[in-house]
Amino acid sequence: MNALQIKKGATKHSAYNLRPTFSEIEERHTLAVLVENEPGVLARVIGLFSGRGYNIESLTVAEVDHTGHLSRITIVTKGTPQVIEQIKAQLGRIIPVHEVHDLTVEGPSVERELAMMKVVCDGDKRVEALRLADIFRANVVDTTLHSFIFELTGAPEKIDAFADLMRPLGLSELARTGVAALSRGE
Repeated sequence: MNALQIKKGATKHSAYNLRPTFSEIEERHTLAVLVENEPGVLARVIGLFSGRGYNIESLTVAEVDHTGHLSRITIVTKGTPQVIEQIKAQLGRIIPVHEVHDLTVEGPSVERELAMMKVVCDGDKRVEALRLADIFRANVVDTTLHSFIFELTGAPEKIDAFADLMRPLGLSELARTGVAALSRGE
């Protein structure tokens, strides 16, 4: 680099730009979207994400107000701060959307997920699987002579940790509900 290039600022491929800037760092956000409970709304929300190349890590939908015909969509996604702001703004412009809340920035929130895991094992691995289930407070909801199905509720990180420990013991199937989240307090 010559002195003129240094004075103007380093190029994108320069050693001065090895660390990502604040705007390039991806963050995980949990969004709660209150929508009309009508056909096609979920497709429009998902279409917004797929059309712009945004990824959805977790998605849950359920009716929360039967008389008002409202559903709550909880979406976990990743992006730079600018991308997250863009997602929220675009969600807010969809007609059947009533409210968009970013639980990650609005204050403390509680996230939970339900998972069921089938572990196929015998002998010492069976004993170890039961011991770990007890530590993680997982319930045995089905058992045969060669397998267990465990049910576990908790933060996504807890479920990830339990699954990682069950893999070497014989984890054969995993089903997850996706994140449900609420803000804490009033």
